[in-house]
Amino acid sequence: MRQIETITRPIRGIQQTLFASQAPLGRECPVEAKGVVYTKSWVVELLLDLAGYRVEANLVDSVAVEPSAGIGAFLGPMIERLVESCRRLNRPLSDCSASLRAYELNSESAEKAHVLAVGILVTAGASAALAQSLATGWIHTGDYLFESSTIDADFVIGNPPYIRVEEIPEETATLYRDAYPTMRGRADLYVAFFEAALHQLRQGGVCAFICADRWMRNQYGAELRQLVTSKYGVEVVLEMHNADAFAEEVDAYPAITVIRRKTQGSTVVASAGPESEYHPPRVLCDALLPNGGRGRGEALRGLRTAVVDQWFRGADPWPCHSPEQLTLLRRLEDQFPKLEANSRVGIGVATGNDSVYITRNSELVESSRLLRLTLAKDIAAGTVEWSGHYLVNPWSGEGLVDLGKYPRLRDYYREHEPALRKRHTAANNANGWYKTIDRVTHALLPKPKLYIADIKEVLDPVLDRGETYPHHNLYFIESNTWDLEILGGLLMSTVGQFFVESYGVRMRGGYWRFQAQYLRRIRVPDPKSMSAAEGEELRDAFRKRDRARATSVALDVYGIGRQEMETALGH
Repeated sequence: MRQIETITRPIRGIQQTLFASQAPLGRECPVEAKGVVYTKSWVVELLLDLAGYRVEANLVDSVAVEPSAGIGAFLGPMIERLVESCRRLNRPLSDCSASLRAYELNSESAEKAHVLAVGILVTAGASAALAQSLATGWIHTGDYLFESSTIDADFVIGNPPYIRVEEIPEETATLYRDAYPTMRGRADLYVAFFEAALHQLRQGGVCAFICADRWMRNQYGAELRQLVTSKYGVEVVLEMHNADAFAEEVDAYPAITVIRRKTQGSTVVASAGPESEYHPPRVLCDALLPNGGRGRGEALRGLRTAVVDQWFRGADPWPCHSPEQLTLLRRLEDQFPKLEANSRVGIGVATGNDSVYITRNSELVESSRLLRLTLAKDIAAGTVEWSGHYLVNPWSGEGLVDLGKYPRLRDYYREHEPALRKRHTAANNANGWYKTIDRVTHALLPKPKLYIADIKEVLDPVLDRGETYPHHNLYFIESNTWDLEILGGLLMSTVGQFFVESYGVRMRGGYWRFQAQYLRRIRVPDPKSMSAAEGEELRDAFRKRDRARATSVALDVYGIGRQEMETALGH
């Protein structure tokens, strides 16, 4: 086992201790040591071009930052461009001492980046002494998140670390959260890198990252999206799910984002396919620039582009999988109301300890304290096939039950009291230590409702006729306006899938999260606007689980061409 290295440095007036664990912080690329994955050179060059970090510009008097340098995948080409810019301006290389700043937490990687920088400079004609001096001044072994506020930047460019907060030592994670409030919930560390980079930009400065794109759509990215739309302009979003951007396969779905400290103007939304790698980066860049690049993407194989004149506002998700998808989505959003306008979307009951609260023993406690519970596996066949599970229910319509009135329930909970009291929900409510995390809404039980499993490949609603209550890994839709079988037919169609793929986050293996935040945003027609024949077709398709038939009707209802939908979905 490698010895844990302790690094101490000041942050905003407080002396803090960071821990560099056995391996550097994980990221998509570059990652040092085991599981090394590097950004391909064509992506690096494209990102630099999109940011405007070009030899034609005055890079000497600019300040460019690489926040997570690794062994120099971005830093090397940045130095080459800086040297060439310096030559074009007839300036001595010594003028570049303040032009670059690169951070790397891992000392071994930082040393390799230093060697790379010296080699490039010496090859360019610098003396060994000058090369050593410049490289030492440029490359810092330290934590960008704790040091970025010391300088203002014109460019922040690179590939920030990709690591879940729960994988970081708790003390360090707390410091990060305190310093970067956009890093909320179960965020990834790259969210903090975005925030640090944006705050560091001078007026007109640009942040250009290649990074996982989940923050654009999911809940933990809401605060970051709010920050971006409040005072910055999004110039380019290039989805690279199918592009060969890295030297090895990665689990995350990456995108290039170019964000500038300026008023929001038009935005180029684009999708890069496998063929993009074979175009010169400068040609790709010209097709993607907001000004002057309109329409050029159509002539480049593997690149699809569209210009969006009005960007999203506030914390709204950015559904930018492809230009065609965004165009169709915008049209449907303008024409149809959200599902939540005539329906209620919710999630089933979370207990905090399923081993205690869920049973198949119908004699365990008083029968009135047992609630028929549907689990995700109970709807796998397309209908509710109840597996005999009950919720040991501590709730009545008025609130928590009085255990004195239910002696068998009381004895059962007392038997498991130590385990129940360990839960966070019990620690905050000493008298209600036996409560489940979520309150049971008894009025929901007898209502017909659609159940939707959280993680699946396709949107697959299943009808409960008011006989069970959902577990927390099921979402439900209930409505006083819709015939739920007709609504189920719409949702199980490709159109329903399109909305989830637009708003939601794709997981490893091609699975999707069917969370309430995405389901509520699905657009549906007014039930009264559909003909009786359309309703009957959708109802019958839902009962027979005929997705193709449901899609055929739904496309007509929404006014979407089949080819248009296939192009928008990309499959």
